[in-house]
Amino acid sequence: MSHRIMQLIPAIVSMAVLVFSTEVHAQVAERKTLTLAGAEKVLAAALSEARRLKTTGAIAVVDDGGNLLALSRIDGTFAAAGRISAGKARTAALFKKPTRAFEEIIGKGRTAMIALEDFTPLEGGIPLTVDGQIVGAVGVSGAASAQQDEELAVAAAAALSAPASPRAEAPVTIVPHDKVAAAFQRGSPLLEVADYKVHASHRSGPGQVEIHTHDTDIIHVLKGEATLVTGGTVVAAQTVQPEEIRGTSVQGGEARQITAGDVVVVPNGVPHWFRDVPGPLDYYVVKVRAQNGSMP
Repeated sequence: MSHRIMQLIPAIVSMAVLVFSTEVHAQVAERKTLTLAGAEKVLAAALSEARRLKTTGAIAVVDDGGNLLALSRIDGTFAAAGRISAGKARTAALFKKPTRAFEEIIGKGRTAMIALEDFTPLEGGIPLTVDGQIVGAVGVSGAASAQQDEELAVAAAAALSAPASPRAEAPVTIVPHDKVAAAFQRGSPLLEVADYKVHASHRSGPGQVEIHTHDTDIIHVLKGEATLVTGGTVVAAQTVQPEEIRGTSVQGGEARQITAGDVVVVPNGVPHWFRDVPGPLDYYVVKVRAQNGSMP
C-alpha cells in the first residue's frame, strides 16, 4: 500500500498547482518581463557580433515600457551614439516595430511623424520577442552603416529568443517502504525540498489549530477518520516559528468529516484543526510552498 500511495504524491502536487493556477489566471493575464540578465545577454550578443565584424557601435537594451536596462559604447564610437541607440530601442519597444519601418514611412513623405515625442525613426531598433510577446527592444547606433546597425540589433535580438541549454533533470526520489512505515510511526517528514515537502503524519487524538502562512497543505487520508475544522477565528493564536501559527481552538469555521481516501486542499493562511479524532489517523501531507508569499 505504501508503494501505491507514494505513486500518488506527484499527482497530488500537480492537482494543487492546477487548482491555484486556474484561480490566479482567471484574475490576471500572464506577462513576460525582460530581466537584467536577459538584457545583458542581448548586449553581450551585440558586442560579440560587433567584434566579429570589427566595427564600432553603441548598444542599448530597454524593457517593454522603453526603460533603459543596459547600455554599452564600444571604444572609438562617437559620443552621441549612446543616446541615439537608446532612442532607437525605446521607439522599437513602444511602437512594437523595427525602427527601419518608420524611417521608410517618413522617407515616403509622412514627415509629421517626426513631431512625435521621444521618437527616433532611424534604422537599428529591433523589438525583443519571447514566446510571441514583445518584452523590450535593442537599439544600435554608430556601426559602419545604418544597415550594420540593424544587423547588430537583429543578431542581439536572436540571442534572447534562442532556446536555452537543456537543464539537467531533477533527481527522482524513491522512499523505501520500510522508511515510509517508520515515518508513520514517528509522524515525521519523508521528503523536504525547496518547493514542497512530504510528511507522513499519524494522529490518535485532536491537535492544535494550525496556520501555515506560506505553505498550502494537500492532505490524503490513508486510514481512519476525523472531524476537520477549517476557517474561523483562532483562539489564543501565537507564532511558534517563522510562517507557523498555532492556537488552542477555533471560533466558527466549517466542520467536515474526512475518511480514508479523501483528499483535502487547505490554502496557505487558512486555519485548520483536527478537532475530533476517534481512532488512529494516518495521512500524507504534501506542503506546497507559495511563491513570494502568495498562493502557489
